[in-house]
Amino acid sequence: MASIVTMASLFFFQFLSGSCSTRLTITNKCSYTVWPAILSATGSSPLSTSGFVLQPGDFKIVPVPPAWSGRLWGRTLCSLDITSTKFSCVTGDCGSTTIECVGGNATPPVTLVKFTLNGTGGLDFYEVSLVDGFNLPVRVEPRGGRNRRATGCEMDLNLSCPTELKVIRDGDAVACKSSCQAEPCLTSQFFKTACPGAHVHTCSSHDYTITFCPPPTPSSSYQEISRGSGGGQPGSSPINVVVAVVVALASVCGLFIACKITIRLSNGDCVFGIGAGTRTGTIQDVTV
Repeated sequence: MASIVTMASLFFFQFLSGSCSTRLTITNKCSYTVWPAILSATGSSPLSTSGFVLQPGDFKIVPVPPAWSGRLWGRTLCSLDITSTKFSCVTGDCGSTTIECVGGNATPPVTLVKFTLNGTGGLDFYEVSLVDGFNLPVRVEPRGGRNRRATGCEMDLNLSCPTELKVIRDGDAVACKSSCQAEPCLTSQFFKTACPGAHVHTCSSHDYTITFCPPPTPSSSYQEISRGSGGGQPGSSPINVVVAVVVALASVCGLFIACKITIRLSNGDCVFGIGAGTRTGTIQDVTV
């Protein structure tokens, strides 16, 4: 009985002190293989795994200790050399020559996910950072807790990356370099416009889902920020304006091509018809 009371007391103390571990659910929604990598910050306990592989549709749950800080990213186009002894990746490589990064940092350009758990005020701080460039879309979603807000960069910036910043592999753009090497890089017009919500958020949560190549979510918080960041009215973005103009032009063309208006005079003797391609109306006699 004494041992049961002791165990219960320890569990209750850990619950109150917030020492329950956090779970990171890492999911690959890309159409290609991703090799996630995790690096603990200085002073944080190293995790049991620092690198693994996710096929399309796969996921992995990684428990992390309380008050943990670190970063996570996805590596792409990884392979062994011809001797099958050296492992390397075209993007996000950590220089370890193995699938485990063993303390190695990401080689830019790479999309970074940063965490500081149980930080100031007991809150978690998390962000998707484009400081080191971009290699694949990422979204972070808190699960449970208070003040939940998703953050990330869902767009594939490799497609619209400026030519001088593209990383090309076999004719395809596989990453987008950063034009600067420090935090002000986030003010780069290209990255800021494409992913305005990729900045620090706070939350009181125990679990997070990190998704590579997430499906679009129109109601996501960072897209809401994007619509409001330009100072205009919601829905008045350039894309919406173009769509409205195209719809208006299509309606006018449809009126002239497909419309046939017939007006029957009150005496029933004549019909005035306007048909497709007719520039002027014609009067026709009608036999009653």
